[in-house]
Amino acid sequence: MNKRPWAFIVGGLLVALVLAGVVSNYASSHPDGLDSSLLKGCTVDADDNIVGGSCPAQQTKDHELADSPLADYGVRGIENGFLSTGLSGVLGVLLTFAIGGGAFWLLRRRSSGAAVDGPTSGVGAAAGSEASAEGTASAPAGRS
Repeated sequence: MNKRPWAFIVGGLLVALVLAGVVSNYASSHPDGLDSSLLKGCTVDADDNIVGGSCPAQQTKDHELADSPLADYGVRGIENGFLSTGLSGVLGVLLTFAIGGGAFWLLRRRSSGAAVDGPTSGVGAAAGSEASAEGTASAPAGRS
């Protein structure tokens, strides 16, 4: 088996990029379960603005990062909604992939540096296997 499954990683990244960049534009525009439960008791118009009644959604306020570059499923400054949503999805996937890949790379480097050569690895084991292949008896690596 290949030690580095690059084809699998690149394939998965490409699928995630297509889903985030294209398919995300076709997701439902209706509010999710939490948003719809907060609107119970209120009357809303076609643009989901509260026009009457009493509900918990009336006490909501904007998040501290509501004006960030990738807020509200779009990229600030891009007026085309389809492009803005797709680009924010692609940027989110790439950012997540970079952070996750970096974390795995750091963890892998840390654990491989702490490994100690055992009796089945290293130069002694290779010499012992060559001697066995030639038909001569040899002691295991590290023993006399």
